Amino acid sequence: MNAQKGFTLIELMIVVAIIGILAAIALPAYRDYTVRAKMGEVILAGSTCRTTVSEVYQSGGTSLPASDKWGCEVGSSTSASTKYVQSVSTSDAGAITVTTTKASDLPDDAQAKKIVMTPLNASGTAITTGTAGGTVISSWKCGPASGTDGLPAKYLPGSCRAA
Repeated sequence: MNAQKGFTLIELMIVVAIIGILAAIALPAYRDYTVRAKMGEVILAGSTCRTTVSEVYQSGGTSLPASDKWGCEVGSSTSASTKYVQSVSTSDAGAITVTTTKASDLPDDAQAKKIVMTPLNASGTAITTGTAGGTVISSWKCGPASGTDGLPAKYLPGSCRAA
C-alpha cells in the first residue's frame, strides 16, 4: 500500500487566506513608511533654513528680516527645489514653511502639502521678536500646516510630529 503525502486543498486555502490577510495589513503600512522616508528630504530642506533663523535670532538685534528675506528660501510655486520639495519660505518671525511637490511617487494626499517649523523659547512659546542681547531658540515645533494644506501626520517623520 502506497500512502500519498502532501497538503490537502483546505490546508492550502487556509495558508493563502493567511498570506492575503497579512498582505492587506502590511502593504498600507509599508506605503506610509516609504512616504515618511521621502519626507526626510522635506525636513532636511527646512533644517537648512532653521540654522539661518537660529543664527539671526542669536546674533541679537530687535529688527528681524521680512517674510522670505532670511536668506535661506528656495524654490517657488513654478520651479521645484528638489524632487520632493517645491519651496521653502519664511515668515517675518522666522517660522519656516516647506511645501512638497506633486511628485508622481507621492500619494495624492501628500502632494503640494505644507510642513511648518516654528522657533520656540525655553517656555515653549513661539518666538516672534528679536532682542538686543540675542534670543536663544530652545527648540522647534514641527508639524503640518493648519487647514487642508497640511501634510497628514501619518506621513511626518517622528521628529516632526507636533505634540
